[in-house]
Amino acid sequence: MSEIKLTESAPTEDNGEEKDWAAAKAHFDNLKTKIPRPPKPRYAVTIAVSSRTLFNMVKERKVYEDEGLEKYVAYQMEHESEPLMPGVAFPFVQALMNVNSRLRQLYPDSEELFDIVLMTNNHAQVGVRLINSINHYDLTIERFCMTGGESPIGYLKAYMTNLYLSKNSDKVMEAIEEGIAAATMFAVDTDNELSKTQLRVAFDGDAVLFSDESEIIVKQHGLDTFFDHEKEFVNKPLAQGPLKCFLEALGKLQRKFIAKNERLNCPIRTFLVTARSAASCGARVLKTLRSWGLEIDEALFLAGAPKGPLLEKIKPHIFFDDQMFHIEGAQQMGTISAHVPYGIGQKYHKGKLIEQPPKKE
Repeated sequence: MSEIKLTESAPTEDNGEEKDWAAAKAHFDNLKTKIPRPPKPRYAVTIAVSSRTLFNMVKERKVYEDEGLEKYVAYQMEHESEPLMPGVAFPFVQALMNVNSRLRQLYPDSEELFDIVLMTNNHAQVGVRLINSINHYDLTIERFCMTGGESPIGYLKAYMTNLYLSKNSDKVMEAIEEGIAAATMFAVDTDNELSKTQLRVAFDGDAVLFSDESEIIVKQHGLDTFFDHEKEFVNKPLAQGPLKCFLEALGKLQRKFIAKNERLNCPIRTFLVTARSAASCGARVLKTLRSWGLEIDEALFLAGAPKGPLLEKIKPHIFFDDQMFHIEGAQQMGTISAHVPYGIGQKYHKGKLIEQPPKKE
């Protein structure tokens, strides 16, 4: 009998949740407001950003480090009428909002939108300055998670997060270990003028979109063995990497524009920027994407050449890579970059082993 009750209760809970959402929507629609209602999390593409990625809080961080938490909170309250300066994730968030505007024009009632969540371990007292800053720049960020010093990672799944961006590499690693796409953002050395009408996202391949299976072979056995391996398994899809699900989410929104004959005017454009060679080991990558039912707008195979100059031409709002060597090169050319701390590449820098494997007992 208990099994029957469990089976019957699940739809009841789902129906109850749907009724709650329907009632909330009806109430919101009856209110006279120009502010768009946040989408339902199960349909949205949820992007969680930390306060230090959305805003430049270097000065405030120094107060915290030099004078402690209480002085930091007091400083933020004293300056809460002064907007914080834009941070490294700010142009990315603006581009997400532009996509939402276009989607609402084509699909006024659609829940399939970007939903931006401010995910921070700041104390709630700091929230007033963050809210004032968000309103100053006319950003649509209605969902906040302020944890008062505790790690916000445990809330990411509850918010159904598709991508988490932070400046804290430990939190990013924790999120990836929980199966959530995440990356550590870095400021640029020089500024590039970015598109105001199109969200441009660039991905590395191995250990970002794909697993680090092939990279392990390169690091442990060299390029020739890697080329042979890729030719042998050219028709076997690579396993997914930590950001595959985010590319999938972008593809879902792109298809909504394509369905309205807006392919050429789509406000989302994706790029694969990989150190792989095309003829020697490129086919498996493209076949893997095809097997996943995903498209990428542009694929650039660099055969080991530096990525910075190509990224300077692409001008993405964000570029994801697993190797700090490429992140640093992109930074120098003015590309906003995000490090994905995943896979064997974390044990190497510029091809040299930086962490010895544990000795066998």
